[in-house]
Amino acid sequence: MKVALRYYILLALAALLCCCTANKPTKTTTMDNELKTQPGSPVMIDDTTVAGLIAYYPQFSRIDLVCGKMPSQQDTNVIFCAEAAFTHELLDEFAHSNIDGDHVCGGQRYKGAKCLDNSGAFAWFMDTTWEFVHGEYGELLDSVAAAGGMGFGQAIIIHQGESIRPLWRDGVNQYRALCEKDGRLCIVDSRKAIDYEDFVKLLEQFAPTHALYLDMGAGWNHSWWRDKGGKTHEIHPVADKSRYCTNWITFYK
Repeated sequence: MKVALRYYILLALAALLCCCTANKPTKTTTMDNELKTQPGSPVMIDDTTVAGLIAYYPQFSRIDLVCGKMPSQQDTNVIFCAEAAFTHELLDEFAHSNIDGDHVCGGQRYKGAKCLDNSGAFAWFMDTTWEFVHGEYGELLDSVAAAGGMGFGQAIIIHQGESIRPLWRDGVNQYRALCEKDGRLCIVDSRKAIDYEDFVKLLEQFAPTHALYLDMGAGWNHSWWRDKGGKTHEIHPVADKSRYCTNWITFYK
């Protein structure tokens, strides 16, 4: 009788152990954890609308073009930042004239280097409105400077829902664009290195109203966002050439 009782107790313990093991949560990767943003997060993330793309939606109160030094991750008011306009040359000292194209930061307009690739621009006005343009953007920068906002030139990819052809570049890289999608601003990255034409095709599937290229490449792709708990997450790590970066589109909570 005692042997039988001991047998049934062992069976019960084994069943309990199996149950606990089966219900144990599986381990997820860092990327999986980062993509599971919660309501109220300062940056909402969509990695399901189009396979191959990740869209970051900052829940911002203002935007600026920070020049000279990348915003510190210790500044808790910053929720997302990434390189914006092209840098003209690899210089050890910062100069506004080394940013490709005229630009506005902190409501002040600066003269930049000439850049034939700048086929459009983005500007944010202090009244919470923004504008994407295709073509000459000098008047836009004058207007946004008068309003105390920000703006910069870049290569336009999609304007008013239409792709800009012919494509301005080629080559394999991880690409990024500033987009307006359903009346909201987002930064869209390719999940892996792909051909530029394939990135444009993915953007066409994403179907933003506007898409403007953001500078990428080793060093220039260094960027980060902040989660609900205040922790920052680097999208691409800092690299040796990051010291040559000159400007960052910066979203504030």
